[in-house]
Amino acid sequence: MGAVQIVEVGPRDGLQNEAQHLSAGVRAELVVRLACAGLTQIEAVSFVHPVRVPQMAGAEEVLEGVRAELASPPALLGLVLNEKGFERALAAGVRHVRYAFPVTEGFAQRNQNASVAQSVELALHLVGRARAAGVKVGVVLATSFGCPFDGRVAPTSVLHIAEQMAQAAPDELVFADTIGVGNPGAVREIVGGAMQFGVPGMGIGAHFHNTRNTGYVNAVAAVETGASILDSSVGGIGGCPFAPRATGNIATEDLGYLLREMGVQTGLNLDALMDVSRWLETQLGRELPGMLYKAGDFPV
Repeated sequence: MGAVQIVEVGPRDGLQNEAQHLSAGVRAELVVRLACAGLTQIEAVSFVHPVRVPQMAGAEEVLEGVRAELASPPALLGLVLNEKGFERALAAGVRHVRYAFPVTEGFAQRNQNASVAQSVELALHLVGRARAAGVKVGVVLATSFGCPFDGRVAPTSVLHIAEQMAQAAPDELVFADTIGVGNPGAVREIVGGAMQFGVPGMGIGAHFHNTRNTGYVNAVAAVETGASILDSSVGGIGGCPFAPRATGNIATEDLGYLLREMGVQTGLNLDALMDVSRWLETQLGRELPGMLYKAGDFPV
């Protein structure tokens, strides 16, 4: 079935909802451990105001810590929600920026204090700025499968916004199930529709939360429909501070095991990833949602 690019989002999405706030030094160590486990793309930081998301304070310090430890670090992605965050990312030397915005008005107003139309306009602007700066850029469409405030989201409305994004040809277009309400039918419709855009060089990706235990089947549906990028979080940690009860991403090691058994190449070292989850469990002081690090790998 080929290969899938796994983007590790644990250091960002995974930690942003944790009651236990990890220092920038520990977060840098997490990124280093993940890189040593075979992750080549890691969403390491979020350039948001620390008052809004204190778990993400010190993004620049995290990046400096990783670079001090690794002579050849993996691609370190930085998430931004506005132009100020984008400028911080460039100043910090980020070479792959992700801009995320919700496709629903209720979430857009609460999360970014802007309308969807304003967010679309900013996305197009930031893609242009990234191109001018010579950095890779991804657009993440949050609440693509459902919104905690506006309810169900029609795939046609998501694809209408996605088509506008595709016209700017970002390096990646990622559909995010922010609150874990997606289903394989909707995934196939949205990913399949985006594949029809046929934009050269633009990868189609998906970001699933496992809040209602549907994340893995949705990931399989996305891959079978043509997605080449999947986000996941070590140990299955994560959630959105601005979405009630939106807990848990799909776990990187669990996803890696599933894809391997399907014959899909990921390049992940599952034994090393399980060790990272065990280490992270001690840092957070709680059991993580992931399953593989508890059960162990099946003999190959």
